[in-house]
Amino acid sequence: PFSSSSTPRWSCLGPGNMPSSSSVKFQHSKALTSPYPGSQVERSPVPEDKVGWMVEWKDYKPVEYTARSVLAGANWADPQINDEGFTPQFNQRDGEVERKSLHGLYVVENGRPRNPAGRTGLTGRGLLGRWGPNHAADPVVTRWKRDASGNKVAHPVTGRNILQFIAIKRKDCGEWAIPGGMVDPGEKISATLKREFGEEALNCLQKSPEERAELEKRLNQLFSQEHFMVYRGYVDDPRNTDNAWMETEAVNYHDETGETMDNLPLEAGDDAGMVKWVDISEELRLYASHSYFIKLVSEKRGAHWSQHPAPDC
Repeated sequence: PFSSSSTPRWSCLGPGNMPSSSSVKFQHSKALTSPYPGSQVERSPVPEDKVGWMVEWKDYKPVEYTARSVLAGANWADPQINDEGFTPQFNQRDGEVERKSLHGLYVVENGRPRNPAGRTGLTGRGLLGRWGPNHAADPVVTRWKRDASGNKVAHPVTGRNILQFIAIKRKDCGEWAIPGGMVDPGEKISATLKREFGEEALNCLQKSPEERAELEKRLNQLFSQEHFMVYRGYVDDPRNTDNAWMETEAVNYHDETGETMDNLPLEAGDDAGMVKWVDISEELRLYASHSYFIKLVSEKRGAHWSQHPAPDC
């Protein structure tokens, strides 16, 4: 599924039955930024024409870095690759840990999995817990923007209705993002989507048992509605390394009438510093690949995205 060209490009919707917008491409870029998040560690520079593994580069000497929080032996993290008794089963289900990639088989070199999207200038795991793919889930919860009378608001230039989604401001980097998170070992994606949304956008963990039960009832109503898979695959994430990378499944849950979400009190919790409804447009600047996921949702819903004509192919 990955190109062998010097700069890796891939179908943003990965394998399987994905929406028609899979023809749009994006490239490995945020995974090359320095310093590495939460540190002063500078990645080894990787020229654009040497990102792809198919390009020979004998002098490639990436920096090795794994954060102390990962090395501390947290239950969400793997041991070091050479630790006695640690024999990860890459490219397959490893007990409760999913080590398969959504893009198929990846290379394992000298006992370490190799990032299928190319070089990043950094080996080790950085802030990521798992060697190889680290699986996440991103719930994109949307509604139509409405005026005081309850009518949908259209963009004055395009005439298309404006879609809104629930965004959180991440505590770790201050960027706005979809309220998603990591899939727990053995957990189904559908459960992760609902759990992460409840924890980050509704602060469920800090509610009383009675409040939590009421929120759970309303979340079940929202997450049982018709939905569609926006994206499955690799994420161009600033935490990625040569040996550990993010993959996600982003799913859109749309509240057509607004009645369900109007009754859910937004409150930032867990990893979120703030939470709010955000108007969707091409001006959005979000964490990792999240802007692209939001673009796909706006296309699917026929909502406003850009007031500028699309460039010729």
